[in-house]
Amino acid sequence: MNLLAIETSTDLGSIAIWRDGELLRRDCPAGRSHSETLLPLIRSTLHEAGLGFSDLGGIAFAAGPGSFTGLRVACGVAQGLAFAHALPVIPVGTLEAMALASGGEKVIILLDARMGEVYHGRFADSVPLGEVVVCQPSALPLPDSGGWLACGNGLAAYPVLRERLAGCVSGWLPELMPDAGAVARLAAPRLARGESVDAAAAAPIYVRNKVALTVVERLAIGGKA
Repeated sequence: MNLLAIETSTDLGSIAIWRDGELLRRDCPAGRSHSETLLPLIRSTLHEAGLGFSDLGGIAFAAGPGSFTGLRVACGVAQGLAFAHALPVIPVGTLEAMALASGGEKVIILLDARMGEVYHGRFADSVPLGEVVVCQPSALPLPDSGGWLACGNGLAAYPVLRERLAGCVSGWLPELMPDAGAVARLAAPRLARGESVDAAAAAPIYVRNKVALTVVERLAIGGKA
């Protein structure tokens, strides 16, 4: 079974080809928009893998949360390719894939949501423990047990998170970011079980409804109009 995975939830985009249990992943070129580079990268990586679109069984994408623009790009490309080649789509949660990539058993994912907020989710053996939420770092809900692994660039963006989590976290991976390889690893067994959606039903998971602050809101936090 072969599938293509797309991850553009942040500036560090990537794609991966799952080819009968083997992974071939490539990073999106730095300094250029994902919308400009994604399709050429997909075509070249498929060629490198010795595959064509007709050899794929499905297309997976990181559905979110993350950058609103990045999520729309990933979803749009996945939908377009799926329509064109009559393929099913497998949406995968961005934070869920990060939890898998961490290798931890009890994982707290903290992804910078900008606007002074962080996307937050907890996972046990990569299984979500409740819904992914967005909140201010100072209001992050704390687990009632210890031994957690905290991951994601939210830790570097908001130092207060380390202070709040110090009593329950035993390991830190602030450098962990979303990656298409983990998306592919989650999507492959789901595709095999028939857990996919039609291209028309694929949609990003934004979590937060607001794309940008209003002028009044920017001024209130010391920004410019």
